[in-house]
Amino acid sequence: MTTPRDNLLRTLRRQGFETVPLDISLCPSQVEAFKKRFGHDDYLSWFKVPHRFAGVPMNPGYRDGRALYRRETLPEGASIDVFGVGHSAQPGCYHMTRMHHPLAGEPSLQEVLDYPMPEPAPDAEKQVKARADEVHAQGLAVMGGMACTIWEIAWYIRSMEGLMTDMMTDDERAAAHFDKIMRNGILRVKVYAKAGVDIIQLGDDIGMQGSIMMSTELWRKWIKPRTAAIIRAGREIKPDLLFFYHSCGFITPFIEELIGIGIDILNPVQPECMDFDEVHKLVRGRASFWGTIGTQSTLPFGTPDDVRAVVRSRLDRCGKDGGIVIAPTHLVEPEVPWENIEAMAEAAREYRG
Repeated sequence: MTTPRDNLLRTLRRQGFETVPLDISLCPSQVEAFKKRFGHDDYLSWFKVPHRFAGVPMNPGYRDGRALYRRETLPEGASIDVFGVGHSAQPGCYHMTRMHHPLAGEPSLQEVLDYPMPEPAPDAEKQVKARADEVHAQGLAVMGGMACTIWEIAWYIRSMEGLMTDMMTDDERAAAHFDKIMRNGILRVKVYAKAGVDIIQLGDDIGMQGSIMMSTELWRKWIKPRTAAIIRAGREIKPDLLFFYHSCGFITPFIEELIGIGIDILNPVQPECMDFDEVHKLVRGRASFWGTIGTQSTLPFGTPDDVRAVVRSRLDRCGKDGGIVIAPTHLVEPEVPWENIEAMAEAAREYRG
């Protein structure tokens, strides 16, 4: 009997499918609404999502996170993540925070070189393997979380304006900073590969609503080779690893080169920013898709019939070989009606080609 894991991996390798894989992530208010409707909050099982996440346990490189902030006083109540980035809550935001950047301003090159990066816990591989074995025993695939791979971690720490300036002026601080983050990514991908995960989720938002966030030349110089190095490091250990790449927004100018460095899956292919049929034609069967159902358009503002039509059109375009996981393009926010969420799931479940 084909397991959900087998079906998902075959789909992503464009080898056909028995059922259409589905993915979904709900915001807290949608989780509460689901719980009231069904009496539990295990929506991943209800939607038959065929994978679960694993994370590499990381130890921070600092002892006192607030001491990293030499040019800013963090507000009371701000949290500090494992990379030293501060986060303060913003009223009305469900999954966004105000970020505080420890290397904002004009740090010296030595301060950049000395910045403390986290490292995998000593037993990280053991913990990830235990998680992978648990998920595989359920017949599900395991995805290793490494979204915010190079660019996003880098600007979270340095600030976007500071890092963009460093990149455009060939400041030596940019190379030092990016290389530290790349080395951290290589450590993490090696843990995942040795532990036997199926898919690695990479990602950096390099697109905006109507344009790319940086020139292709800047991306090609600073981001692409370091992302490629992480992919190589994983595949040297586990050649059949699938690499998923997330970027919101318009990223058409990057797609060819993303495929060239080994990206297997494009996410989310945001339909408000890119035409799916055009992207599908550009890819020409060399990568698969994950997402494509608009959370700025069809899901909140369409009818259930609109949602079903979009799902069917995506599946018809990809054809009998598969190559697509139907999913919202981002977190499902409060304004999306349940009927549309259900219509998306039903259309995927009922599809027979």
